Amino acid sequence: MTDKKTNNDNAATNNQAAGSKTTNKQGQSSAKAQAPQTSTQREAAKAKAEANKTASTVSSSAAPKATETKAETNTTEKKAAAKPATPPAEKKSGSKTGAIAIALVIALGAGLYYHGHQQGLAQEAQIAALQQQIATITNQVQTSQKETIGQVDQSLQRTQVVIEQQDKSISSLQLALSEMEGRRPNDWLLAEADYLIKMAGRKLWLEHDVISSTTLLESADHRIAELNDPSLRNVRKAMSNDITSLKAVARIDRDGLVLRLTSLQEQVATLPLANAIIPEAKSVEENIVSTSVDDWQTNLKTSLKNFSEHFVTYRQRDGSVIPLLSPKQDFYLQENIKSKLETAIHSVYREQGEVYATSLTMAKEWAEQFYNIDDPATQSFINTLDQLAKENIEASYPDRLQSQPIISDLINERLRGKIKPLSSEENPA
Repeated sequence: MTDKKTNNDNAATNNQAAGSKTTNKQGQSSAKAQAPQTSTQREAAKAKAEANKTASTVSSSAAPKATETKAETNTTEKKAAAKPATPPAEKKSGSKTGAIAIALVIALGAGLYYHGHQQGLAQEAQIAALQQQIATITNQVQTSQKETIGQVDQSLQRTQVVIEQQDKSISSLQLALSEMEGRRPNDWLLAEADYLIKMAGRKLWLEHDVISSTTLLESADHRIAELNDPSLRNVRKAMSNDITSLKAVARIDRDGLVLRLTSLQEQVATLPLANAIIPEAKSVEENIVSTSVDDWQTNLKTSLKNFSEHFVTYRQRDGSVIPLLSPKQDFYLQENIKSKLETAIHSVYREQGEVYATSLTMAKEWAEQFYNIDDPATQSFINTLDQLAKENIEASYPDRLQSQPIISDLINERLRGKIKPLSSEENPA
């Protein structure tokens, strides 16, 4: 910019010099013709100097308009040179024109600056709106991407579950086919014997049903005997030992005990209550009236005392009196005895001998204390409790069946050992 201003200033100076030479030449020529034009030439020179100052000021304040201002200055100089004689009014008009030009240049620069500033603000607003739109679109894309990924993951999981189920189905079908191919015609009897032995074990340890367990073992022995296979001799021997040990277990008629206890529960409501227990009164000596006339005073007192005892009788007794039970207490007594009998019933199935005996003993004590012992119904109730309390409800069972592991190993060896895995049939490649 400095070089351009310097070149412009040099051009303006050259133009001014050229104009001065032309003016001087014209002045010399006009001086020869008219001598009074010397003052006019001086005013023109002053106007040129002011125009040069104005041009330099305009070029420093508004560089983009320097060329136009210099052109106007040159035009002004040419006009001033063309008019050798200018009145003072033209000098004032030149000053006003320069001021107007400066004002126009400043207004034009301010307008350009304001216009550029407004355009910059508008562009910034547009950029901010575009950035916000980009951020919104980015969030939408990320959200849709996450949803798509989640749906794909769920689809993959469902597909994986379906594939696993299909693999299991294929494995089970392969297993079934292998079993069908590898079985012998009578292998189902061996499998049935295995099932019967397992059922016997469950009956024995879960329900303590010795009779059912023995029957199931005997049925399994018959199934193995039908195979007529000498290699199964060890299995039959173990089953015979199990049957013998089960038959040695004490047989307990639990159903019979429970039925008898239930009948006692129903009989409680019919038992007669005992009367109030009153201790015997002490013997009192009776005063006898004598036949002697001399004892008339004693006889009178005795007669009066006997007469008064007919109205109020006072007897002295030693010991506590047990009163009669109220209806409410009688109801509670019946329910308590029934509760003890119910506890005994549960103890029979659980084989809790101590709880069983304790419950029946307490029921017997309450019956002897609160019911009429002389009544035959009460005596029968108490005797039945004594008999039931002496019953044994506990038994010793075998910890395990010898035949169960032997036949399980045999099943695994004969039937499941022939099953080919799924991978063995597939091509290794």
